[in-house]
Amino acid sequence: MEIVGSGFVAGALRTIAPRHPGVVALAAGVSRIRPEYAHQDLAREAALVTEQARRCASRGATLLYFSTASAALYGTPGCSGTEECRHAARTPYGRHKLAMERLVKRSGCRWLILRLAHLVGPGQRPHQLVPALVAQALGGRVRVLRPASRDLLDVADFVTMTDLLLGAGVEGETVNVASGRSTEVDAIVDHVAALTGTDPVRHYVEESSRHTVSIERLRCLSSRPWTFGEDYYQGVLDRSVGDLLRVRAAR
Repeated sequence: MEIVGSGFVAGALRTIAPRHPGVVALAAGVSRIRPEYAHQDLAREAALVTEQARRCASRGATLLYFSTASAALYGTPGCSGTEECRHAARTPYGRHKLAMERLVKRSGCRWLILRLAHLVGPGQRPHQLVPALVAQALGGRVRVLRPASRDLLDVADFVTMTDLLLGAGVEGETVNVASGRSTEVDAIVDHVAALTGTDPVRHYVEESSRHTVSIERLRCLSSRPWTFGEDYYQGVLDRSVGDLLRVRAAR
């Protein structure tokens, strides 16, 4: 596997790269829209997707594109959380990711699109969900979206899921890669506060982005009966927050 990018997802994929020759993993896309740089960020990703799709088409390689299964795509009221949901894309970021998916599908290359939940693990950037919550908790004030919910997925499980899909030769599919468990942000903050030994002031922001991601297609295509318990998110946070605190202590 050729990995384009050097961030969190790219680093996680390196362990399985030797097993998947002929795959180009595009792990250098936009992970958020910065209002002041929105046009540049989106144009940069569109150019990158176009370039890599052309390369894959000329070489007969498969382009592995990472989209989103977050509330940005599935948070619209009435959305089923399935890959065919017609109510998807409630935000500019969600609409951008759908546009990139269409670009990949129309490019003429072989492709596999994975819509990712909130991946959690070592090496995340400060603006991502768990590092941001830990920093806020330690700072004494946390911004909590309510009644929003998030699907947290351990990055190790993401790697296993990706490995199985590629190993099974899956292509020409759009697949949700998630736990299928939706946890309220308030509960996530509760656990982060307990792990950091803090009692931060909570600033509540009303946001109707509660959503659930369907992983039925993932189960079928990966031939694995993925099942995650209600407390799965707690184990994910235990590992991630512990790692973040150790890194902070070592500075």
